[in-house]
Amino acid sequence: MITVDLNSDLGEGFGDGDRSDDAAMLEVVSSANVACGFHAGDPALIHRTVRLAAERGVTIGAHVGYRDLAGFGRRDLDVPSAELRADVIYQLGALQALAAAEGTRVTYVKPHGALYNTSAVDDRVAADVAAAIAAVDPALVLLGLPDSLALAAAGAAGLATAAEAFADRAYTSAGTLVPRGEAGAVLHDPDVVARRMLRLVTEGVVEAVDGTVVRVPADSVCVHGDTPGAVAMARRVRAVLVDAGIALAAFAPASPRA
Repeated sequence: MITVDLNSDLGEGFGDGDRSDDAAMLEVVSSANVACGFHAGDPALIHRTVRLAAERGVTIGAHVGYRDLAGFGRRDLDVPSAELRADVIYQLGALQALAAAEGTRVTYVKPHGALYNTSAVDDRVAADVAAAIAAVDPALVLLGLPDSLALAAAGAAGLATAAEAFADRAYTSAGTLVPRGEAGAVLHDPDVVARRMLRLVTEGVVEAVDGTVVRVPADSVCVHGDTPGAVAMARRVRAVLVDAGIALAAFAPASPRA
């Protein structure tokens, strides 16, 4: 039986305002990439997200990013190595404490936005992220783009890795994501997305924007929580995969609640 993980970026709001319907999404996904306060999220909202995930047995990952609330962590920043490592360690520590308070733990890390993209192609940033994670807990898994420098650096640092595909994003013929600023970069039709993900999970390929077929190996499939109609899309993806006999399970299983 084929097994795959479904993940989503959650906890990305402030006070009473969520960018996504976290409670509904946590009924669908098997892993939650929880914001750690640098690109989004305040302590109370992050804690609530962790609590909901723990109650539902959803695996918790640290969605660490650049210190960039104004740009939602999507602006390219040139952060010195010592500062970047400290920022990643700080975010991990905060989420670990909130998870411990709910009788669970953080089991993986997925960088957010610009940090995710930069660490995929920049040796220094990739090494800094990997070193920071390994310094906190070498048992943590790094989730990132397949065949990226981020995964290579994590492996070199002794970390386990998992490859990720994006349900609601278009791909180039090189197997990279179409930049968000370009037309058609974000997909919105749940049926189209679900069919694409079924093919990706069963065949390991996805159709690029130019019609070519590209290889995208994936242990986990992400549906962005802040995409319009995200919950309906995630439900459709899940239903199509399950109907095809595919098992859904976290790639880094959550600990049971104490």
